[in-house]
Amino acid sequence: MTQRILSISGLRGVVGDGLDPEFLTQFAAALGTLVEGGVVVLTRDGRATGTMVQHAVLSGLLATGCRVIDGGIASTPTCGVLVKHVGATAGLQITASHNPVEWNGLKPFSSEGAVFNHGQGQALIDVLESRMFRWQPWDKVGVVKEYTNSAAPHMDRVVERIDLGSIRNRSFKVVLDCNRGSGGIMGPRLLEALGCEIKVLGGEPDGQFEHTPEPLKENLTVLCDAVAASNADVGFAQDPDADRLAVVDENGTYIGEELTLALAADHLLAQQQGPFVVNGSTSRVTEDIAKRHGCEYHRSHVGEANVVAMMKETGAVLGGEGNGGVIDPQIGFVRDSFVSMALILEGLQQRSGTLSEWVASLPSYCIIKDKVKCPAEFVQAVCDKLKSKFADATGQEGDGLRLDWDDRWVQVRASNTEPIVRVIAEAPTEKEATQLCAEAKSEVSAVISEGA
Repeated sequence: MTQRILSISGLRGVVGDGLDPEFLTQFAAALGTLVEGGVVVLTRDGRATGTMVQHAVLSGLLATGCRVIDGGIASTPTCGVLVKHVGATAGLQITASHNPVEWNGLKPFSSEGAVFNHGQGQALIDVLESRMFRWQPWDKVGVVKEYTNSAAPHMDRVVERIDLGSIRNRSFKVVLDCNRGSGGIMGPRLLEALGCEIKVLGGEPDGQFEHTPEPLKENLTVLCDAVAASNADVGFAQDPDADRLAVVDENGTYIGEELTLALAADHLLAQQQGPFVVNGSTSRVTEDIAKRHGCEYHRSHVGEANVVAMMKETGAVLGGEGNGGVIDPQIGFVRDSFVSMALILEGLQQRSGTLSEWVASLPSYCIIKDKVKCPAEFVQAVCDKLKSKFADATGQEGDGLRLDWDDRWVQVRASNTEPIVRVIAEAPTEKEATQLCAEAKSEVSAVISEGA
């Protein structure tokens, strides 16, 4: 086994090289044991290996007495909504998110329709490692019930969230890149309900990705060209499980993932003031937008579960991450590309201008993301040295180290899955952000050299 990652957030691995049926069944049995044979929603993101994973997971859930509601191919946020809709004890999404085609995985949900928090995730791992599963006798084995049209409750919530009539009157022209992921189930249907004229790229949810699945600029050239060629108002790109969204403007220019949350926040916070939560690696533009609309602003540790926990603590009206993940608690406590599209289209309708004009009205920064190989034992020394070097900055520890100035910041944090530290810097210009990132990386390297 060389490729398997187990954490409080779930499981990911390469099928046939770490992610095998035996371990998948044990993971599912651990969940079934944890929820004492309750009702579990099961969905998958459409990857070609999803059927194999599904059958292994079903074995573990049924053998521990669970009643499984099989929602078929669906997005990760749809799984969360369905858990709440049917009153399930838990949910399990079969997905490897933006990882390459050879990967797959499992993402558990609580009865709230939210990703597992730290305590829930650790409890699951404890059961898994103990192998003390709640195996049931023949007459208490669980059952499976299919749930047809699993996207319907999710779509209803999104449509109810926005002013449907006004968006339909605008008749937006949209290019949607589903990249043969689970977004192809609900994405076109939602945009049609919003009165859009749509062109769909990779709409068949069979997991045969037409480009590298992470929705980054270098992977979306076909979408950018299609938006420009078709004179569309906007282009949207989803990752394979459709919890993240990247945006392309009417000129075919990649706006990216960082501004997905910024656009949604600029629109929603103008009409619904309240606390706004992002993680510590998200662009400063979100903080500026919160101030613009007179809203409380909070930064959590990196990770969807940490954002959700702080959203609940503060009563936030919106949250998310700079990877294109918008979390709207009125839909569910999970990143959701569908409500992101709806909010952006509603914002465009209210402004009556173009997307590029809206983007130009936002504060402008450049964010640089890099990484350095660094053993875990050096991370604290790295943080100490950076605090000393940048003594004029305001430091925040707990999730690595984040150093803030009035118009820029840099963060160094250890990866949870690799022997590296991630270095992220943001400043008003690319030159300044690049320089700040390079200075931080240099300090990391110096600490490692001194300690080697």
